[in-house]
Parts: sequence; C-alpha cells; structure tokens
Amino acid sequence: MSDGHGSPPEQPPGWAAEQPPPYTGASASPWAAPGSSPDAGSGASPAPPPAPGPQDAAPPHGQAPPQGYPPYPQAGYGPPPGYGGQGAYGFRPPPPALRPGIIPLRPLGLGDILDGTIKLVRSNPKSVLGLSAIVAAIGSIPVAIGNALLYGELGENLDDPGALENATTSGVATQYGSTLISLAVQFVAVTLLTGVLTRILGRAVFGGRLTAGEAWRLVRPRTGALFGLVALTGLIMLAPMVLLALLLVAVYAGNADPVAALGLTLVFLLLYIPYVLFFTTRFALAAPALVLEGRGVTDSMRRSWNLVTGDFWRVLGILLLTSLLAGLIGSVFTIPFTFVGAFVGLLGGGSTGSIILTAVLITVGATLGSMITYPVQAGVYGLMYADRRMRAEAFDLVLQTAAIEQQRQGWVHASADDLWLPENATPPQPPRADTP
Repeated sequence: MSDGHGSPPEQPPGWAAEQPPPYTGASASPWAAPGSSPDAGSGASPAPPPAPGPQDAAPPHGQAPPQGYPPYPQAGYGPPPGYGGQGAYGFRPPPPALRPGIIPLRPLGLGDILDGTIKLVRSNPKSVLGLSAIVAAIGSIPVAIGNALLYGELGENLDDPGALENATTSGVATQYGSTLISLAVQFVAVTLLTGVLTRILGRAVFGGRLTAGEAWRLVRPRTGALFGLVALTGLIMLAPMVLLALLLVAVYAGNADPVAALGLTLVFLLLYIPYVLFFTTRFALAAPALVLEGRGVTDSMRRSWNLVTGDFWRVLGILLLTSLLAGLIGSVFTIPFTFVGAFVGLLGGGSTGSIILTAVLITVGATLGSMITYPVQAGVYGLMYADRRMRAEAFDLVLQTAAIEQQRQGWVHASADDLWLPENATPPQPPRADTP
C-alpha cells in the first residue's frame, strides 16, 4: 500500500546523498521561501509530488533539467575551469618555442639561463669539463706549491716562537709570489678557455657539437683580440686603485694623521665597489660579442654597452647570483681538500712527503672547484648575450628560421656559426609583451 508520497526515486549518477531529488511539484518556484509554497495564502495544502517514473531519472540530452534545480553535470561538456568561459573546443594554447639545443629560441628567463648552462656541460662533457680541468690545474699548481711550503715551514717551527715568526714572514712572501704567478697563468689560460667555451656554446644553441680541437681552430684567430679585451678591461678596473695609491703616498709624505688616511681608504673602497659592479655589468657581454661576431676590442666593448642598456639591473642581478652560486659550488670542493692539506702540512713537520701531499691535495680541490665554476660563468655570460640580442633585436626570429631549416635537413651545418655575425643584427626593437 502506498502512503501517497511514493518511494524515494533512484538518484542520477554523480548526485550526493544530501542533494534533493531531481523533481519538484508543478507549482513550485525556485524563488519561494523555504517551507512555503505559492498556495500557502489560500490555505490549500500543497499537492504531493507525483510518483517518479523512468522519465524522471535524467532528462534527455539537449533538454533543460526540471525547474528549480541546477543543471546535471555532464562530463566532457562546458568550458574547462580557469579559462574565463572560453569553450573547450575554441581554446588553442600557444605552441612551445623551438628548442633544438640547450635553450628555447625565445627570450630567456633566469631558469632558462641556468638550465642551459647545465645542458651545455652535459651535452659536451669531454670538451667543456676536460678543458676546464686542464686550465684549472695549470692555474692552481703555483698557489698550491706556495701554500704547501708555508704550511711546511709553520709545522717545522711550531715549538720555536722566534723561528716561527721568521718562517711566517718568508712563507707569506713565497705565497704572494706564487699567487702572482698563478694570476699570470690564469690570465692566459682562462682567457683562452673563455673563447673556446663561448664558441662551443654558440653551436650548442642549435643542438650541434664541437670538439675541443674544432673550437680552438675557430677561436685561434681571435686570441690576440681576447687578450687585448681582458687587458683593457683589467686596466679600467684597476685605474682607481692606482689613484688610491698615489693619494696615500701624498698623505703619508705630508705626515698626515694615520686615522685620516684610514678614513680616506674606507671611503674610497665604498665608492670602488659600485664602480666595479657598473663596469663589470656593462662589459659582461664583450667577450661573447668578440668571439661570435668577430668584432674588435673596443667595438666589442661598445657592443656590450649597448646590449646591456635598458636591462642593466636585471643583468647585474643575474651576474651577482651566478657569482654567488659559482662560489658556493667551488667551495664545496675546495674547502675540504684545502683543510686536509693544511692539516697534513702542519703535522708533517716540514718533511718532503708532507709538502708534496699538501700541494697535491690543494691542487685537486682547486681543480675540482674551478672545473665546475669556469663553465658555469662562461655559460651564463654567453646565454646572457644571446638573451639580450633576442630581447633587443628580435634575434630569436633569426634563430628560429635557421633551426627550422636545420630540422628539415636533419643536421646542424657549420654555417650556423655565421648567424651570430653583425649582419644579422637588427636595430633595437620596442619592448615585447611575450618576454618572461
């Protein structure tokens, strides 16, 4: 027997238990107050809902649901969330940028630059890491020998304060001499390494590879200009220090107060830091322009100055962050070996074996650290150069056109290096909306 209300209807799929059944009375209105009906004022009792039938389970496709309830959820229809009402069939996401090599051929973000630097090392580890290790070892050996001799003399005279003072003086002099030799070696080796790594990077952007010998043959005609660039940049950086030395000599010659001389030195150093940061940032892209575009020394410096214009603070921030990361990575390898080498040298009592072992340990640590930091710095500088050309000159369009042709041919021709030449540079473009 039915009590006049009927049994609860079967719920459509996807409806929760607390949701009302998909039906209402014929006179019901979605705007009626809860617990009332349109006939409440006449005193008439509301009619019980009709017994559900098979047609009440769900409306046919294309028809509206019963009055007073939200539409039934239909899987696969309607706009996806987050697209502002744009239909699922009308939305077309932008195509991804071409990436034939270590970077996408579009203006680069910080993540793209760091990721491209890592891919530069991974794509050609023998050339990149092998050359970096050789250069790092050559530059580290003089400093390692000087430190080993210093620790050996200190360890030999730990029990004699007078001899210890003399050993410290002579050891420091030896250490400074070895440091100067190391700087001279690094000036030559690191300059050549920068040119070779930049040439390898220029080909890796298109997915091509260069051996160390091939890269050297391409860089060799530019070695004189590279040394000239490094020397001129170094003179610009050191010019204020020469001025400071002359001022201090004048101060001491006039029997001035030492406190005043110290204050003058501190003020000078505070002004010297922004000076170095400014010119380092302005000339950061000169080496890639010299190697890849074949420009002269002053022309490359002018080219770097113009490329950095308009994006100085971003370039400075990326360079500072890169230096911090490179220093942290290098210290992970350098500090443990240096600490163990110093410990061996001090406890060895100045013996030949302890001095040799100390020099070896310090050399290994410095080589491992520099073997990582050299490619990181060269990669970031080179990719910053590519990024600035893409942002300032729409150079990514040139690279994309070449990449499509290379994909069609199925290989990267050596003529891809010619794309970096000055004739492919365009006048500065207005800021682009798609730059990250």
